[in-house]
This record gives sequence, C-alpha cells and structure tokens, in this order.
Amino acid sequence: MLKKIVLALVVVAVTASFAFAEKTIVIAHDATWPPMEFVDQNKNIVGYSIDYCDAIAKETGLKVEHKSVAWDGIFAGLVGRKYDMIASSVSITPERQKKFDFSDPYFEVTQAVILPADASGSSLADLKGKTLGGQIGTTGVFMAKRAGGVKTKEYDEIGFAIEALYTGRIDGVICDDAIAADYVLRNPKYAGKFKLAFIVKSDKPEYYGFVVRKGNKELLDKLNKGIAAVKAKGIEDELRKKWIGQ
Repeated sequence: MLKKIVLALVVVAVTASFAFAEKTIVIAHDATWPPMEFVDQNKNIVGYSIDYCDAIAKETGLKVEHKSVAWDGIFAGLVGRKYDMIASSVSITPERQKKFDFSDPYFEVTQAVILPADASGSSLADLKGKTLGGQIGTTGVFMAKRAGGVKTKEYDEIGFAIEALYTGRIDGVICDDAIAADYVLRNPKYAGKFKLAFIVKSDKPEYYGFVVRKGNKELLDKLNKGIAAVKAKGIEDELRKKWIGQ
C-alpha cells in the first residue's frame, strides 16, 4: 500500500510539472520604457526585458506570451489574474514586496536627471523651485519628492514627461538611468536638446525584479533558475551590449 501511495504522489508531481511546462506564461510590460521594454516600428514589444524573459523561457522550458499593459493598472491586473507576471522595469522595494513576490534581481538601476542641454545643475539641491517630470508611481518620482524643494509633475508615460521637457513645460525629467541615456543619446528627435545632467545618489542599490502574485512559488523558482542560467552562460552580458551598450 505504501509503495502505491508513493508512486501515486510521484505521478501527481510529474503531471503537475508537465502541466506547468505546457502552460503559456503571460507577461505584462508597460512597453513605454526604451531600451528596456517598448513597441518598435513594426508594433512588436521589444527590449532588454523582453529578450531576458525569452532567454529564461529557453533555459527553463517555459512558454511565454508578451502583453502590453499601461503602468497605472499593471499591478491590479496581476492581482486580477489577467496575466502571470510583470516584467516592466519594476524596482524591488519593501512596499511592493509586502504585496507581491519578486524574483532575484536581473538589472541594477540608478535614478538620473535629464535637463536641457544649456541648463545648469548637478544635484537635486540645485533644482529647488524647479519642476521635475516623471512617470507616476515610479521610484524616480518618489526620490524627487523626498528631496524636498523640488516640484514634481507625474505623467502616465515617461515619454509624455520627455515631451513636456522638450516643449518647455517642465524643467527636467527624473527616471531610470538606462531610459534617460536612451532618450538623450539615441533618440534623434532630442539629439543635442538634452543632457543626462547627473545621477541621484542613493544609500541603497536599486534593482529590477520580475513580479509574481504572492505565493506563486513554482513560477518564482523557475524564474530564479532561469536568471541564474542567463547570468552564468554570459547571455545577460550579450543582452546588455545589445540594448544598453555596455
């Protein structure tokens, strides 16, 4: 009888693992943050995070589907089971960890400030009384608010903040450094108009992680296994060179 029970448990475990492998994991991205996740001219969702997820899928045998979702509803959609995970340049913070589970870090980020090319300022203290734009609910906006003396204006997309700076409606933009560099160095529309003025110093490092619902240990374990493989095999370095330029 004991052998039969053990055999039955093994069969259930194998069947469950097989079913998980066959399931398509739907991944949500706010595809407005080049070069991390954005929509290209052919309307495909592309970028560093997308390629990273695809690499994880290849290493772990997962099937994945990418979905573009607006930032302001992206966490609610995960709770509502509209998708299985979020890969959208989400910084791991204690506040977010109370509500969601995060994978191991897959990218270190700092906050950067974009200013007009002829503007001065090398710290948030130099921008007192000025207005910095940023995407709503992001760590850059939180940091600017904590600095004190700096006004903030929040936008649904970081591109809207960049455009507001371009048309002179705000004085600067604060966002993740990779995104800031992309707009300043790679976007032909803004070439010569902006500069990456400075990096905002922080006492603690900031990292991106993939987000899953609380308790989804099976998917979390798969993601962490995939991240480890992507790092160990040098795939991560290749993706950084392709999308970030370093």
